[in-house]
Amino acid sequence: MTISRRVIRSVAVAAAAALVATGCAVGGENAPDSSKPTLRFAYQSFPSGDLVVKNNGWLEEALPDYNVEWTKFDSGADINTAFVAGEIDFGAIGSSPVARGLSAPLNIPYQVAFVLDVAGDNEALVARNGTGIESVADLRGKRVATAFASTAHYSLLAALNQAGLGASDVQLIDLQPQASLAAWERGDVDAVYTWLPTLDQLRASGKTLIASRELATAGKPTLDLGVVSSEVAQSKPEVVDAWRKAEARALGVIADDPAAAAKAVASEIGTTEQDAANQLSQGVFLTPAELTSSEWLGTDGQPGNLAQNLHSAAQFLAEQQQIPAAPDLSVFESAIYTKGLPDVLDD
Repeated sequence: MTISRRVIRSVAVAAAAALVATGCAVGGENAPDSSKPTLRFAYQSFPSGDLVVKNNGWLEEALPDYNVEWTKFDSGADINTAFVAGEIDFGAIGSSPVARGLSAPLNIPYQVAFVLDVAGDNEALVARNGTGIESVADLRGKRVATAFASTAHYSLLAALNQAGLGASDVQLIDLQPQASLAAWERGDVDAVYTWLPTLDQLRASGKTLIASRELATAGKPTLDLGVVSSEVAQSKPEVVDAWRKAEARALGVIADDPAAAAKAVASEIGTTEQDAANQLSQGVFLTPAELTSSEWLGTDGQPGNLAQNLHSAAQFLAEQQQIPAAPDLSVFESAIYTKGLPDVLDD
């Protein structure tokens, strides 16, 4: 059955409205200034420089002519839904949902303008103690939870493929991180592929089978990306520049003042500074020079290998029948926002 884009958008609008209504919208202590336009930022609770930016109020400082509105989402799939509905302008989202978002039937008009982190040990597949599962191959016939359309879902499929299994060889269950933790504690699932901070809670009573760091080495890297709607990128490039500078500043804090970064992240995710520092240490954070290298974003007019990474992810998702087909590489190259790089990040 063919579903029109109009139907998809109608469903997405209703879903996004519900997500934003039930999500956590965060602004300043005072009501928004009705005389100013609002910029809407979607964030997630995984430890990253994005939380450092939010906690320090750097965007509010850098963009005084705008109301800055932060809304928390549980997954990249939810953020894609909100973008389709036109409910957000910027988002922190994994590379797998971005590959989906740029593919049919979603064809979301957004662009990748920043790499928040490269997944390392901060995303992993964990088996519950007592299940007898010692390797990925042992998952055959088992109940495995992950958040569908997320980087964890992509990595789970890659891990199964690497072990000679397919999605049909396990009982896949679509659960967001906190829901997967509850199912784990009830004994309803045997294994979970997810991310921090939920991941560390699962590790306390489970065995890590494989982490995204290992899959990256095997050619299936996943990343957390900063995306911006194409409309904002085209009409407000100075806003995109301010946002990229704030995110780059946060990467500098993670590298040069990890205690300050941990304090900010701990405040945002509700944990101890020691725990936040441990979680940050499990990710891979790029320097501005690395961000603008040919391996990642690239420079103005010359998109980097990140486009190929997203194209490869889309091809894999198509092979796994998660999307109808992967679009041409040119679609992903056009979606890499390199305007002003590397000068913007060198300021």
